[in-house]
Amino acid sequence: MSSDQDHLKETDTEARFEFKKEQKSAFEADVGLNEETIRLISDDKDEPEWMLERRLRSLRQFQEMPMPTDWPGQPDLSEVDVDEIVPYIRPDIETRGGTDDWEDLPDEIKDTFDKLGIPEAEKNALSGVGAQYESEIVYQNMQERWEEKGVVFCDMDKAVQEHPEIVKEYFMTKCVPPSDNKFAALHGAVWSGGSFVYVPEDVTVEMPVQAYFRMNSEGMGQFEHTLIVAEPNSEVHYIEGCSAPQYGKFNLHSGGVEVFVKEGAHVQYSTVQNWSKNTYNLNTKRAIAERDATMEWVSGSMGSKATMLYPSTILKGPGATDNHITIAFAGEDQNIDTGAKVYHNAPNTKSTIESKSISKDGGRTNYRGLVHIADGAENASTSVECDALMFDNESTSDTMPYMEIEESKVDVAHEATVGKIGDEDVFYLQSRGLDDDDAKQMIVAGFIEPITEELPIEYAVELNRLIELEMEGSLG
Repeated sequence: MSSDQDHLKETDTEARFEFKKEQKSAFEADVGLNEETIRLISDDKDEPEWMLERRLRSLRQFQEMPMPTDWPGQPDLSEVDVDEIVPYIRPDIETRGGTDDWEDLPDEIKDTFDKLGIPEAEKNALSGVGAQYESEIVYQNMQERWEEKGVVFCDMDKAVQEHPEIVKEYFMTKCVPPSDNKFAALHGAVWSGGSFVYVPEDVTVEMPVQAYFRMNSEGMGQFEHTLIVAEPNSEVHYIEGCSAPQYGKFNLHSGGVEVFVKEGAHVQYSTVQNWSKNTYNLNTKRAIAERDATMEWVSGSMGSKATMLYPSTILKGPGATDNHITIAFAGEDQNIDTGAKVYHNAPNTKSTIESKSISKDGGRTNYRGLVHIADGAENASTSVECDALMFDNESTSDTMPYMEIEESKVDVAHEATVGKIGDEDVFYLQSRGLDDDDAKQMIVAGFIEPITEELPIEYAVELNRLIELEMEGSLG
């Protein structure tokens, strides 16, 4: 491919993420967070009283909890002032709760998601698609053949209205309670949008379902909630994508993810994230896996100014399995603090954690993980592998694995490597005809291959391209 063609490809890919649209909203909360704001949000959504009560309880917990500051090496959160963000923006669309007809959307929203490739992805690779713009889902569609089997894929606001008993049982009660951390409490108070996925017993959803979350406005917070319930012996793959344009003020993303994997079920949760360099990404993601269930997390974190994200799984039932594969990329002025947590609470449980991180231009990556094996979890096994790659002497990468082993009959393995791209590796590839940039990109592509292998081809290509752009300094 010629250099002109390369440049056009870079420009086209950059344009997918870095465009901005004039904001049009039907309702926008005031800056800041108080009880009146929570009541206004709940009233605008016409929520039942029980959800308003949960929101207010979460608000009280948020106000009482301190900002997390005592973790060694954690990102600086001093800029994060909730009183300076807009917690809720309802986009100006005719159909509340979104539409299943793409043509019903306003032109500026259609154009946004067209540029992100959502309609094309739906045609080629997906069972269902949800698209969130600002604080609410604007488009949601599910193939009829899955609906006929009882699969539910809708936005969380609709789930509150149409599936209240399920939401009451699972929403921030057993998996991610508001008391978990300060940003979980914030999320419980102001959550809006997100996805609800329910898969009946013995149903396998053969193609992935996807939700895409887009922040378009400056100085806002996005707080979508994802709730997945996979009944016994069911299977589903959920993919989320995230992006936002670059602005001068900080944005905050504090979503919540709760996954319930029942006996013998299998859930894969994949994330390709490219938040702008002024976004703080402070998510809480957790799964509970019952007997012989399998939970898989696949995560690619490229964007944001700072990320603190540690998907976790509670292996509650005997024979449950948990696998994590993560890739983090930090460039100039970025601090990407990611990892995984696994709680082995039953015998014969298994977990694997494979973490890859890349840092350049003074960026910082950090693996922060926890494996806990409870007393009585006999024959539990875990394997943790952390690999870090640095481009220069200004960049930083650390690994902070914590192992809490309370049972003696277990198998535990840990391996960590940290290093720079070797001059001899680059020289070898150059001797085979590659220039310096292409040689480094090939090394990185091989480094992250275990992750891209776990994604559908369309998303693997996107993840590779995003990392190439980050390496070239083309985004942000």
